[in-house]
Amino acid sequence: MSDIGLEQLSVWLQAKEGEHLEFKEAKKNYHSETLAKYCAALANEGGGKFILGVTDRMPRQVVGTKAFSNIERTKRGLVDRLHLRIDAEEIVHPQGRVLVFHVPARPLGMAIPLYGAYWMRSGDTLAPMTPDMLKRIFDEAGPDFSAEVCPPATLADLVPGAVEDFRARWLAKSGNENLRELSDEQLLRDAELVEDGCLTYAALVLFGNRSALGKYLSQAEVVLEYRSSEVSGPAQKRWDFREGFFCYYDDLWRRINERNDLQHFRDGLFVWDVPTFNEAVLRESVLNAVSHRDYRLAGSVFISQYPRRIQIVSPGGLPPGITPQNILSRQCPRNRRIAEAFAKCGLVERAGQGMNRIVEECIRESKAPPDFAATDDYQVSLTFKCTVSDPRFLRFLEHVGSQRLATFNTKDFLVVDMVYRGARVPQEFRHTALLLVEQGIVERLGRGRGVKYILSRRFHDFLGERGTYTRKKGLDRATNKELLLKHIRENRRKGSQVAELQQVLPDVPRGTIKSLLAQLRMENLVTCVGRTKGARWYPVEQKEQGGNHV
Repeated sequence: MSDIGLEQLSVWLQAKEGEHLEFKEAKKNYHSETLAKYCAALANEGGGKFILGVTDRMPRQVVGTKAFSNIERTKRGLVDRLHLRIDAEEIVHPQGRVLVFHVPARPLGMAIPLYGAYWMRSGDTLAPMTPDMLKRIFDEAGPDFSAEVCPPATLADLVPGAVEDFRARWLAKSGNENLRELSDEQLLRDAELVEDGCLTYAALVLFGNRSALGKYLSQAEVVLEYRSSEVSGPAQKRWDFREGFFCYYDDLWRRINERNDLQHFRDGLFVWDVPTFNEAVLRESVLNAVSHRDYRLAGSVFISQYPRRIQIVSPGGLPPGITPQNILSRQCPRNRRIAEAFAKCGLVERAGQGMNRIVEECIRESKAPPDFAATDDYQVSLTFKCTVSDPRFLRFLEHVGSQRLATFNTKDFLVVDMVYRGARVPQEFRHTALLLVEQGIVERLGRGRGVKYILSRRFHDFLGERGTYTRKKGLDRATNKELLLKHIRENRRKGSQVAELQQVLPDVPRGTIKSLLAQLRMENLVTCVGRTKGARWYPVEQKEQGGNHV
């Protein structure tokens, strides 16, 4: 473990143990059920760090821990129990091994249950959450329209084949053989899609026939249009799916896939074929549109397909508390009853990892992440630009290996994508970037505000671009000083401003250039005239033997 992890651990050791930090000694072992409870409690309280191998009393001391030697197995167990993606890392401290679990916040409007209770921390122990706290959490999402009943609707308004599809998927997911023998009405009652003998709107959205939706919920419709170009005008093809989701979801994908061209890339003797439209991404996006749209608004979900682009627009803005910036870390199903039905049959995870999977798949295929630019208070617009930007990036991800990629989370993929594109890594992703530095995926250049990241030497070696790596990594400090001094001497009459010197070393942070200039001035090689933006640098003329100027 590098000094980066030790620096971060030092910061945590000095912080107060509170809502977002929990320390336990756990010198020899720690019970996995207790770990899961603490992770659930931290998630319910907004997320945080659960740290083993450290005393919990101030001043804290590292004592080391032997607990959970197989981190990957422990992470898988937490996902199975909590349906949350919890990351873990080892920090090798001089005083012993420290284990850190990074716990995300619960989805908006949802508490994380475990062993029949919703846990919270109470002093040094755990306790079930109080009813008033649970009510505040559940009220965050507002009323669930999909759970309301539609009194005129009956079982005759549903498509039997759609209900059977749901039954088969639920059986496969749960392994509960009793589901085979249940009547349709009992099955839907157990799924909370029938209340007091009445169908809910969720049942209509999922299984309703065309006639019933026309009478009771005509806006529960998905429209697919295909356009061969960006020119405005009528679509070449149009399909209206006004029936329950389980009636059309396979047919919808089949229609999209009919015009799903392969993008061909040659790698030596081999040719790669990457589909323009990723099936997993689009199926997940349609699930999101159906479960999160606002059914109180009279509008359909519109899917516009182009040769290399597809846009999904659903009525109603993002749910309360959700923004394009936090959508990967916070979830809030607007129609909880629909989302729970999808979770029962294995189409989605209850805790909501759909958008994370969408982003990861896009980056894996070297495609742009989804674009929310056209989203406003009245609609959610998700645009996928599906051209593979650089097939070499796909090759590198394969080279990294499936085993290592399996441990990547969404932030890991996003940071690797940002670094590859030369984009600035935002502050909220800095911790992830440091972890990738420790894994040898990326490298850090500079410090403070001038820090930047590049993909590692291994990436450039893999592509046969060692020269590109050297350019990005930058020349050594002495060479950079010589380049600055050479430019200043060649422009001795007018002088050189810092902005101009930045053009000499475009990949060097402004702060580093100022540091190099300060060194040159201390060596009496340059001098500065003026201040702030108008300051100019000039060479110090030194007479050598014979009276010549250098």
